[in-house]
Amino acid sequence: MPKIIISDKLSPTAVAIFEERGLEVHFDPSLGKDKEALKQALKDADGLAIRSATKMTAEMFAAAPQLKVVGRAGIGVDNIDIGAATDAGVVVMNTPFGNAITTAEHALAMMFSIARQIPLANASTQQGKWEKARFMGVELHAKTLGLIGCGNIGSIVANRALGMKMHVIAYDPFLTAERAIELGVEKGTLEDVLTRADFISLHTPLTDQTRNILSKENIAKTKKGVRIINCARGGLIDEEALAEALETGHVAAAALDVYAAEPARTHRLFGMENVVCTPHLGASTKEAQENVAIQIAEQIADYLLKGAVSNALNMPSISAEEAPRLKPWIALAENLGGFAGQLTRHSIEEIEISYHGSVAQLNIEPLTAATIANILKPMLQGVNIVNAPNIAAKRGITITTSKTDKVSSYDGVMKVTIRTDQQTRHVAGSLFGGTPRIIDIKGVAMDASFARNMIYVTNEDRPGFIGLLGNVLGEAGLNIATFNLGRAEEGGEAICLAAVDGCCHEELLAKIDALPHVKQVRALSF
Repeated sequence: MPKIIISDKLSPTAVAIFEERGLEVHFDPSLGKDKEALKQALKDADGLAIRSATKMTAEMFAAAPQLKVVGRAGIGVDNIDIGAATDAGVVVMNTPFGNAITTAEHALAMMFSIARQIPLANASTQQGKWEKARFMGVELHAKTLGLIGCGNIGSIVANRALGMKMHVIAYDPFLTAERAIELGVEKGTLEDVLTRADFISLHTPLTDQTRNILSKENIAKTKKGVRIINCARGGLIDEEALAEALETGHVAAAALDVYAAEPARTHRLFGMENVVCTPHLGASTKEAQENVAIQIAEQIADYLLKGAVSNALNMPSISAEEAPRLKPWIALAENLGGFAGQLTRHSIEEIEISYHGSVAQLNIEPLTAATIANILKPMLQGVNIVNAPNIAAKRGITITTSKTDKVSSYDGVMKVTIRTDQQTRHVAGSLFGGTPRIIDIKGVAMDASFARNMIYVTNEDRPGFIGLLGNVLGEAGLNIATFNLGRAEEGGEAICLAAVDGCCHEELLAKIDALPHVKQVRALSF
């Protein structure tokens, strides 16, 4: 039974979902703040559900040899070393939709707050001052809202802003012209947003490209009197530059829910009258916390029990609906990759995988990852479907894929070609009744199923060879379960693929290798 650790505060609904799905759950919110205790808990864990308190570093992944998936109940994954997770073969998931409405609403609330100075006016009024003339605000109606990022949350903010009759300019490299029209926003450049917006709201992840996207230079480009809202990630704004612009009046007001360093106990911006600050409350509603807890529990359970992958940041997604259809093809990909990998003895330069017929209509990314993983497994420890593409890239191995609807004789075919510094070889397979089978090796037609233990022999096509091989195996007490032969042409190179009822030791392989006309012999296991 897979074991799940929940190391942060999470709705009890998540625990109930795991238990209903037959998973063992260890729920201890104190673990996220106790690194050594978490290390101990992770030793035999298959899954980990977290929020923001738990920090999953390379050190933590090294302490979790069985860990298969980490699920973040929320959108931000700054507390997870995704590179280390990928190297460890651990899937990282988040829940990008569960708190989208809540975060968007908080950004709008912050925009209203700085437009009408609500927090400051509230404090003044409760002190009995009644400073009506002091708090002159601005309308949102007919103002231009500039969005930096227009994904899940940004698009909700845009929708609500349009309802208030604002004009919306959105800068997002992934926003298509068609999607902009659908949303009713103007697709613009960063320069457009900076120079034209009355309000700027950030809704982008923190990456190397977006870090300090509102730098000192970019803040200087904004309209005098602009108001800035950040409910996305700390680090998107140069906070020192923002403070200076607020002091000079170039920026009229700012509202921040996130900070470069959290928790923010002290800050240059704290105490400034034209700044509204909240303690990372963007996702803090009962509805959002319930939603993300339910979503992450279902995603982790689906992955561990069904192989479905949702909202993964380091692996191709596989829906629960397509997982059953992919399963036999993934088995074929694993076997073909294992076959090719076990026969490869030289440095791999390129792996080419082609998909023909019905399989070309499926989601081929997980099939490609499974193939690469099993090619590399004989040479590397700890490689799996999650980290295989990354490992291959780090080793300079070129990966190419191709798809075609055309196929002869078979419903669907996968072909794997490996190019090394010494040779090129390929193997192709298909499914017969849902069972993986080899149909071609190096251009030699074959019809062979995979077995736990197999012997692969290439030899010159000469009379009597089969009898000699059978005698060697018989003398070793090794029974032949299935025996498949093929050749490109009479008298040329022949291929023998035999399934045997036991392991082939080195002494036996040496005896086979010593037989007349044998060119190569390998023991294979699947």
